[in-house]
Amino acid sequence: MKYIPLDLPEPGSTVVVGMSGGVDSTLTALLLKEKGCSVIGVTMSLWDGHIPEVDAEKKFHDACYSPHEKEDIEECKKFCKEKNIEYHVIDVSKEYNEQVLEYFKNEYRAGRTPNPCIRCNSFIKFGALLEGIKKLNISYDYFCTGHYAKVVRPEEGIWNTKVQPAMISCASDSSKDQTYFLYRLPSDLLEKVRFPLASLQKSKVFELAKKSNLYAAEKKESQDFIESKYLNELFADKPSIPGNFVDMNGKILGEHRGIEFYTIGQRKGLGISGTKPLYVYKINAKDNTITLAEKEFLSSKNLIADDFVWPGNIEPDEEFEAEVKIRLRSGSGIAIIKKYIPPADDKTEYKGQPWEINFYQEQNAITPGQSAVIYKDNVIIGGGIIGKSIC
Repeated sequence: MKYIPLDLPEPGSTVVVGMSGGVDSTLTALLLKEKGCSVIGVTMSLWDGHIPEVDAEKKFHDACYSPHEKEDIEECKKFCKEKNIEYHVIDVSKEYNEQVLEYFKNEYRAGRTPNPCIRCNSFIKFGALLEGIKKLNISYDYFCTGHYAKVVRPEEGIWNTKVQPAMISCASDSSKDQTYFLYRLPSDLLEKVRFPLASLQKSKVFELAKKSNLYAAEKKESQDFIESKYLNELFADKPSIPGNFVDMNGKILGEHRGIEFYTIGQRKGLGISGTKPLYVYKINAKDNTITLAEKEFLSSKNLIADDFVWPGNIEPDEEFEAEVKIRLRSGSGIAIIKKYIPPADDKTEYKGQPWEINFYQEQNAITPGQSAVIYKDNVIIGGGIIGKSIC
């Protein structure tokens, strides 16, 4: 199918830009300003101080959730003042605690591995932040961010309908593509969302930022949603419950310190030795055990996912072939995707219609809680949360 890119903001339009203090969002605001748009910068405040600060004298800028977000806010404020850009800080810490942090902890304690960035984009950056903008009575034509992605529209209706929804397409710079994080954004929201850096290479972004003497071009980029030193503090609200490491036959190999500290495919930090390297194969929250196995046992061709989102809320009417990514850093694999009809002995409580994804080639460490994002012609055509792999 062919797709048409949606037009970027035109001169004279009012554009709200989500700003983090990083090079991508700062350059986005600058380019739109230079284009002749009326730009309004907004930054979401996440940190509410309920987690004790660690090494308070050190400024961590390699995480989104940080006690030092105030430095980023000051930099955004200074930039906007210099460029005569209206600027607002919107407190979304309550929503972030409820929708991201609590979700993150609950998922790990249930033996799953969540993706907080996907959750944040859906509920906070393109949810609570936009609600905050609305409460400030700010009207705008477009909402822009520095994500590497494109918004497109199919030339024809999807799935045998006449519906032509706004959809997310991969960025030109495949090494920086962030579409995996954005797959849960609904099509009606995407009608006013644009990503001005979609056609630029990251190297060009840095070149333009340095040419414009942007301070953000010299900053270290955020890599994680939370600095690793804060993870113990994040989970300190409840005591960890130690349990057994077991092999695939149920033999006890040692003791783990709590299932929230482990994920499928993990090798480091297990404290267990064997004749061959061992990896986390399965996490069982019901009996608080973690099964370890050699690497070859971690591969599978099949998975079940649910809680799907589809462009335009149009669910496919038949099975189909497409490319699927099961984590951000993995390559996509070609698979057949079809509706899953649970057998009588499957007691899982699914969120909506579950789908079965059958890869042609084995995938390593399919992880419950992560997302399976479906692509066709470099455009996202759906995605859901992985529930389990099938051997």
